[in-house]
Amino acid sequence: MLPRIIDAHIHIDDYGKQERSEILNEMADYNVAALIAVSKNEKSAHQVQALAKDFKAIKPAYGYHPEQELPSETALASLVSFIEKNHHEMTAVGEVGLPFYLRQEDPGLKLEPYVELLEELIIVAKKLDKPIILHAVYEDARIACGLLEKHSIQKAQFHWFKGDAKIVQRLKSNGYHISITPDIYYKERTRKLIKSYPLHLIMAETDGPWPFTENFKGQLTHPKMVHQVIRKLAALKEEPVQEVYETVFQTTKNFFRI
Repeated sequence: MLPRIIDAHIHIDDYGKQERSEILNEMADYNVAALIAVSKNEKSAHQVQALAKDFKAIKPAYGYHPEQELPSETALASLVSFIEKNHHEMTAVGEVGLPFYLRQEDPGLKLEPYVELLEELIIVAKKLDKPIILHAVYEDARIACGLLEKHSIQKAQFHWFKGDAKIVQRLKSNGYHISITPDIYYKERTRKLIKSYPLHLIMAETDGPWPFTENFKGQLTHPKMVHQVIRKLAALKEEPVQEVYETVFQTTKNFFRI
């Protein structure tokens, strides 16, 4: 039997109904113990919540994805109210962060309102004693890190992280977690990152339904890919595969308290 795995970051509500059914029906076949199902906004959070009620292996996270227009004050207040009302079932606040890719498309986009939004959601996470799942890459990671430090946040996961050696060292010093995707098979930056990052601070994710290339081209992004991620992680770390499986599983389980 395959070792237990957890997909540490997936947008399960973004899959089509048939694809989602395929994934959920096959979880036992691949010994997928849980899916950390992030949301993009309040509508997405309601969808994730409904799915989690039907499938216990779906562990919901509620947040506001930064790669979209800012919410109105009313929409943000409604989202925060939803999070606070449903925090007992929630594993984390997420996905939240800063709009790196949106700014590549629109260089004139003002960053400060997004920083303010992120800080407000960090405060919510601290108030509710929940981990936070971050979309903050490259230079944005420094801003996010500064906000986490300002509010003394200890449990932060930088999902699909990308950044230079200086910010990597800062994340390590703070004990922040990262999660890696199937691009470990074809991105040198990912391989370089995990070689320098402590194993006990690493998780594995798919960020599904985001598609991957190279080895995974044309494939449905499925939580079973976490097995391949962990095997490659073990090879690059030169550690026994079973030990890496167990370390990553326990790290993820403990971080999200599931």
